[in-house]
Amino acid sequence: MKNTLSLSPLSLAVLGLFAGLNGHAVAQTGNALDTIVVSGSRSETKLSETPVSIGSVSRAEWDADKPKTMGEIINRIPGVFWNDLGNEQHSMGIRQPISTQSVYQYLEDGIPIRPMGVFNHNALNAINTNGASGVEVVKGAASSLYGSNAVGGAVNFLTQRSSRTPTGYMGIRHDSTDGFTRIDSGASNTWGDLGLRFSHYSSQRDSLNWQQHSGGTKDSFSLRGDYNLSATSWMRASLVHTNLDSDTPGSLFENDFRTNPGKSINTFTWRKDKTTRANVAWEGETSRGGLTTVTFFARNNDHAQLPNYTINSRLPSSSNSPCNETASDGGTSCRGTINNNHVRSLGVDIKHTQKLDTLRARLVTGVYIDRSQNDFVSDNLAIVRDALTGRYISYSLNSVNNPNGVRNYGVGIANDAAFAQLEFSPSDKVRVVAGGRYDSIRYDFKNNLTPGANFGASNEVRNFAKFSPKLGATYALNASSSLYSNLSLGFTPPEVSQLYGTQNIPNLKPATYDNMELGLRSIWTSGIRLDSAIYQLDGKDTIVSFNRVNENAGRTRSRGVELALNQNIGPFDWRIGVNLAQHEYLNYRTSSTEDFSGKSMPGAPQQTVNARIGWKATAKARVALQMVHVGSYWMDDANTTRYAGHNVFNLTATHSLSDGWEVWGQVLNLTDKAYAHTASRSRGANTYAPGAPRSIMVGLSKSFGSR
Repeated sequence: MKNTLSLSPLSLAVLGLFAGLNGHAVAQTGNALDTIVVSGSRSETKLSETPVSIGSVSRAEWDADKPKTMGEIINRIPGVFWNDLGNEQHSMGIRQPISTQSVYQYLEDGIPIRPMGVFNHNALNAINTNGASGVEVVKGAASSLYGSNAVGGAVNFLTQRSSRTPTGYMGIRHDSTDGFTRIDSGASNTWGDLGLRFSHYSSQRDSLNWQQHSGGTKDSFSLRGDYNLSATSWMRASLVHTNLDSDTPGSLFENDFRTNPGKSINTFTWRKDKTTRANVAWEGETSRGGLTTVTFFARNNDHAQLPNYTINSRLPSSSNSPCNETASDGGTSCRGTINNNHVRSLGVDIKHTQKLDTLRARLVTGVYIDRSQNDFVSDNLAIVRDALTGRYISYSLNSVNNPNGVRNYGVGIANDAAFAQLEFSPSDKVRVVAGGRYDSIRYDFKNNLTPGANFGASNEVRNFAKFSPKLGATYALNASSSLYSNLSLGFTPPEVSQLYGTQNIPNLKPATYDNMELGLRSIWTSGIRLDSAIYQLDGKDTIVSFNRVNENAGRTRSRGVELALNQNIGPFDWRIGVNLAQHEYLNYRTSSTEDFSGKSMPGAPQQTVNARIGWKATAKARVALQMVHVGSYWMDDANTTRYAGHNVFNLTATHSLSDGWEVWGQVLNLTDKAYAHTASRSRGANTYAPGAPRSIMVGLSKSFGSR
């Protein structure tokens, strides 16, 4: 039976709010929606004049909630779901099913942290959250500003500028059940015109914890400098380095997930990520009412892995399986891969913002030039599986005996873009935004091996180009409420790995996405703040993975309602974020006999809820209870098997001591719920990535001055 999302009652409810808002919202001191955001237009803009769905989390908010993972930071934004894959590895769902697909743009201070064509779903583990002042998430297609991959959304972390006075911070936290320890440190000060900030954290997950083969370490530091050249110009420079080394336990089959969720059938799989980014930006007033920003950037990323997902899909009697149990050895001889993906980049981003005298207008224009080199090497492995336990216990290189699929190539990636956005006010209540970006993309593929059936395609050059327009408007109902609407287009070409990293080179076309949304922002007399949106995102030639083969899915549709409410009332504070969504294949036929048209896309919960209520028991003590709800979803394209969904509760208590000391504790998964971070079905088997059982974390920190 086809699943449908009943938007009509919700739509009527929201429209009812629209109609009755003038009677329920009052003007606050000044404009209640004067929050400043930068990611919606690439310049500082009032939220009330930003016609796009955008959520933000400030540094003060996540300092208060003591998040263990990045998901605990950004998942409070409705419609955003960072999905934990262990040791800061993750997948994502923003107006799209939860997946590892290249439909998001991850940025730091507006600059992509990876080049176009080399998307990695784990890319946010390269962010040093201890060096960030906040995060903004633009939901829906944002290619008019951020180019390719900004389809489901763009996640922009903002680095923390230098403090005006001497500040410092040290902290430690530990979770014995999860074997997790993290140490944070940082310092900042300004001397005359020069300000510096150093931020660092180091985390370790011991191999002896509730889950086998899940240890890992991460070190991350960032250095930012701010220098005033004159009264009208200044410079900013940042250096960020992360080093992650993680075991990868992989997923479990149905029986193990139900009876022994801490088990791992992997004993040697791993992932190592080393990333370095450097940005130098000059900003100055170059004309009357004009501000120009020139940012030079460089990246050096090295990602190596022995991935579990190429060997842990052991299935009976399957000739396509890495382990074939019908073989004479009983399935103890298996296959796998080991690979290294290296990326280095140089580029420049130039932006000019010009205020115009008429209609309170502003014009934002710019160019983006990125030159990147992506080198990739992959070898085949011979893997030994223990027949009694089912575990993979050893491996050796096997490219000589099994050369099929070995890769050694380099791809030069050129991405040139120009963008412009005009904002103007035809009346006091209306703000119109129109813009677009033209992207030219070139892949120059060089195969370092002899092209053929074993070693991939011959040398080639591929070009893609796309213009991505946007049109939006805001309407001020009064000083404390604003409507907005937005039409925009997103664009993503095939990734380098989708074209050249697989067994066979697929014939992929670029995917395009049409985004429509209507939203309301308001503050009511009671102090309740509302941010809501209704959206529809239609994809054409969406690239999806079917039985580990990338294909254009024809047409897809994602639509839903996002609702955020929060309030501070006396000693209590509460917030709730709700996302109701439906993601379906409108047209997706994989063969003459297999047609998924009209089916729901897998990994797509129809409801997600993130809610928290806090109580400030005293001036120095606070207790907060959080609930995370993930609704049920289909585990396969054919819609034969459902994951039931789950509710997880977390409890946090903090107490401020004297002289900047703070002690705190958390109970994660308070009810000890058995649940899965991911659940999927492929080749007749269900697999799950289990969530952690109940655990207790304690922490102690010391602050010097104001961060």
